[in-house]
Amino acid sequence: MFIPSTVPRGTAILLLGICAAMLLAPVLGSNQSGAGHQEKTADPWTKAQVLEAADLVRELGNSKDGTAPAIVYVGFRTLFEGGHVPRASFHGTASKEEGLRELRKWAGALPRSTNLVIYCGCCPFDRCPNIRPAYTAVHDLGFTHVRVLVLPTSFAADWVEKGYPMQKGL
Repeated sequence: MFIPSTVPRGTAILLLGICAAMLLAPVLGSNQSGAGHQEKTADPWTKAQVLEAADLVRELGNSKDGTAPAIVYVGFRTLFEGGHVPRASFHGTASKEEGLRELRKWAGALPRSTNLVIYCGCCPFDRCPNIRPAYTAVHDLGFTHVRVLVLPTSFAADWVEKGYPMQKGL
């Protein structure tokens, strides 16, 4: 795995550790069986509703006034204030009922055909406590064009460290 010399050493070690864990997980997990073994439940979205970071960056760069997606961050407020995808809004943390209520209130005012992108990036995507409840909430409201931005590791690793544009503050 090539890691540019501009990446801080601590981050490089973390990335190498994550890659090693991902490679070893199927091997180490293969001995599990019986009642204690649980399969991961399927994500509520389809493959067509998955958006990669580079694709969103391209989409934001190519969009003209009025054509950019509505982007909503569904993680923790402090992380949003520290940095977020340009044009993203924050309406609460989706792992909490109060946050879901605020998300539904905001989304309720939008046309159901809105090009909507939701993302978090607080932690590894497959364990995120916010993205699935947020997707389910807007999907249940009847939105027909919802996509989830996949940040496999975190917003910091999969967006900021790649040099993608970001905004800070509310």
